[in-house]
Amino acid sequence: MTVLLVDAANVVGSRPDGWWRDRAGAATRLLERLAGLVGATLAGPDGEPLTCTAVIAVVEGRARAVTAPEDVGVVRATGSGDDALVAEAERLTTAGQELLVVTADRGLRARLPAGAGTAGPGWLLARLDELPPPG
Repeated sequence: MTVLLVDAANVVGSRPDGWWRDRAGAATRLLERLAGLVGATLAGPDGEPLTCTAVIAVVEGRARAVTAPEDVGVVRATGSGDDALVAEAERLTTAGQELLVVTADRGLRARLPAGAGTAGPGWLLARLDELPPPG
């Protein structure tokens, strides 16, 4: 039973698909896809099964105003997205949640609380590509 905490800007920026022309639109598309993971059992980063109980995405900048599907929690960073993600990770681990943070940012990974697992955007995008398209 794992909560996925997603560095949305980092994941969106990991694929050169034109996201820079419409950052908010790219974030919205990611959030819509993330909804398909809630309740799903996935191959975890270590290959072991992982049951995703919740998805929370941290958005920043122009993406802060995006609308998210009901099943996806959103943390809207008013300042640094990294600071907001670390604060949310601390809140979740303090509450006893098993946590997997999705980011490629090594500096951010070093700031996470003990016990928080990590995975890169490639792992998440591969899992999303295994799902049927939203809608």
